[in-house]
Amino acid sequence: MFGSDKKKAQNMQENLTMERNRISKKSVFKGSITSQGDFRIDGTVEGDLTTTGKVIIGPDGKVYGKVKCVNADIEGFFEGHLEVKNSLCLKPSAKVAGDIYMESLTVEPGAVFNANCRMLSTIKELNPSTIEQSKESKEREHNVSEVS
Repeated sequence: MFGSDKKKAQNMQENLTMERNRISKKSVFKGSITSQGDFRIDGTVEGDLTTTGKVIIGPDGKVYGKVKCVNADIEGFFEGHLEVKNSLCLKPSAKVAGDIYMESLTVEPGAVFNANCRMLSTIKELNPSTIEQSKESKEREHNVSEVS
């Protein structure tokens, strides 16, 4: 009884993620958008877009604002704050400016990328004692090579 409800909820979640949203050419959207599906933008968006899916900005698409998504392909214009959890791909016709955060980046020849860029990978914290041990071992190696 309860297991079937759990499966239904899981299937509904999967269906929501498979949604495809589109802002077509000559359309202008101003405001905030939140979705669990993918987005294709061929028109203009001015505002915030948050999705658990992929964002595609087509060759005629323009986005001004803040975008948070899992993956993104940009062929058009983006200006603002972009956070991509996984992969960002800039196609040859892309023009990007602003603050960009992503796990991995692909910039194809011809793309214009004038942005502050930061990788969202895990940064390993160095232990101060490890740094001192490394310095001491390098000094020992240096001293041994001088004696030889």
